[in-house]
Amino acid sequence: MTPTRTFWRAYEPLHAVSYFQPAFREDMAARGLTGGWNDYFAARSAPLGPVPPAVVTALFFGFAPVRVERALPKVWGRIDPQVALDSRLETASRVLAPAAATVDRADLADAVAALERAAEDASYDGRALGAAWASVPRPDDLLARLWLATAALREHRGDGHVLACVHAGLTGLTAGITHVASGAVDREVLQGSRGWTDEEWEAGLEDLAARGLVEGGTLTEAGRALRDEVEAHTDRLAEQTLDTLSRTADVDRVVGTLRTMSRDVVDRGDVGMPNPMGLERP
Repeated sequence: MTPTRTFWRAYEPLHAVSYFQPAFREDMAARGLTGGWNDYFAARSAPLGPVPPAVVTALFFGFAPVRVERALPKVWGRIDPQVALDSRLETASRVLAPAAATVDRADLADAVAALERAAEDASYDGRALGAAWASVPRPDDLLARLWLATAALREHRGDGHVLACVHAGLTGLTAGITHVASGAVDREVLQGSRGWTDEEWEAGLEDLAARGLVEGGTLTEAGRALRDEVEAHTDRLAEQTLDTLSRTADVDRVVGTLRTMSRDVVDRGDVGMPNPMGLERP
């Protein structure tokens, strides 16, 4: 595993709690937003403001347009983007508190500062979603700052992954199919969460089969090579954040702190397993 992927796996669960821990949805509901995927699309796209659904579909990449259109723009008539941001940050502080108790407070403060420097120094050329999260003003609370820093870094990496997929000739749909065909995640989990119909999924499979990338729902040798290159390309595009970390902090210490906390949130059940990202316990 590359150092950049090890770094991502150490911090990603600390961000991913916002997609799985019920407290996040409950807080959004208390602020006026309920129903299905509404809180997900509102919260994750909040730094962009009330942009059209086509913009969110493009940036989130893997979701069926109809799934996005069911939530946006209607949610902005029920909750303000800033309120959605406040909900995420305040809930993250509460949810991450037990995990924070498993590490030394000084180590945690140093790790947060290191993540923030990495996010601030990153280049966001062609990375609109990462740039949006990096532009959110830093809160005072340490755990809210931790969650926000992981949001900027994971969206920076995610934008790079989208660039790698597009460069490889993959759409949001076919990228998801290759993810399933690699064995990293079940079709039911990914297709169901992303909102693709069976007809759309089968059409994507046919397209990949015609390119010699998939056979019988499994990656061919060419498909594995393409998928490996996409992941390697994603890692290369994320190297600058780890380079910054290496110049300004003890990487092993930072990763160790993040990994300890991430293992705790996974063990508490705050991150769903299995999940559409194919994320595992670090």
